[in-house]
Amino acid sequence: MSNCKLVNDKVEKLIASLTPELQELTDRGAKIISDGGLVAFPTETVYGLGANALSESAVAEIYKTKGRPSDNPLILHVSSIDMAEKLVKWNEKAEKLAEAFWPGALSLVLPARDIVPSKTRGGLATAAVRMPNNAIALALIKKSSLPIAAPSANISGRPSPTEASIVTSEIGDKIPLVIDGGQTIFGVESTVIDITTERVVLLRAGGVSKEEIEATLGEKVFAPQTESEVRRSPGTRYRHYAPLVPLFLVEQDEEIAESKKWFWIGTKEARFSLTKPLAEKICLDYNEYARELFKTLREAEKVGAEIIYAEKPTEVGIGLALQDRLVRAASKR
Repeated sequence: MSNCKLVNDKVEKLIASLTPELQELTDRGAKIISDGGLVAFPTETVYGLGANALSESAVAEIYKTKGRPSDNPLILHVSSIDMAEKLVKWNEKAEKLAEAFWPGALSLVLPARDIVPSKTRGGLATAAVRMPNNAIALALIKKSSLPIAAPSANISGRPSPTEASIVTSEIGDKIPLVIDGGQTIFGVESTVIDITTERVVLLRAGGVSKEEIEATLGEKVFAPQTESEVRRSPGTRYRHYAPLVPLFLVEQDEEIAESKKWFWIGTKEARFSLTKPLAEKICLDYNEYARELFKTLREAEKVGAEIIYAEKPTEVGIGLALQDRLVRAASKR
């Protein structure tokens, strides 16, 4: 059985698992997208704000609704490898990675084909594609027969939404449909890697770890060396994920460790720990921390905390993605 068929079979099974109510909502959402409108929907990472990736006018509405800089490229979400190959110039590394991680939280940057509008790819010669591991997202793509450009469904620079209620409160009055698929699984965005050349470059850490990619390809994954490389990924050149409360990174916080909690929120301050408490085994791991991070940043705002102290994660596994998000969310003061 070909790799393409294996991936497509996974997609079909996911879409078939949707309830009748969600089938109806994705039918409606696909119609909105086909007509040039915007739909917010869940993926396994965060909620996305989707539009027809091949329509410049539809993509322009994404930038307008989010207040997003127009040179910040968008990821193209697909429901098949065939669809991806029509958007970018596929290669052997893409084939290996898609087989290993699609559907999943991995975006591949490759040379773009002419069919992808310049506005969708932020004026670049490359485009990022991924296949989300979420039945609602895949149904929207499949039913609309279109690749969907979808950054996070929030105002640009704010913590990414992991629940539909957050999307509704922030941009719900600006778009015709928000599909509620519950809380997302990962809580941080997809990993973005550049495979346009022999040298594999990690542009953004995310749901798939650097170690997993290296094991799959059998080669080292490098950090970006030039501004040109950095520009090929969304969410890497501007301050992102920032709460309204000033956030400061610390190396280690013994007070948090003694509290036996990952997150502690008070009326004056909030503390985010990545140190395992010594006195008792905690039930959460780093993946669960990631799932709750953006939601907890917003909770600290709601209770009126005046400052957030967050321990700096180690650069191992999903810890690299957590470090990236916290650094971008941190106050410049």
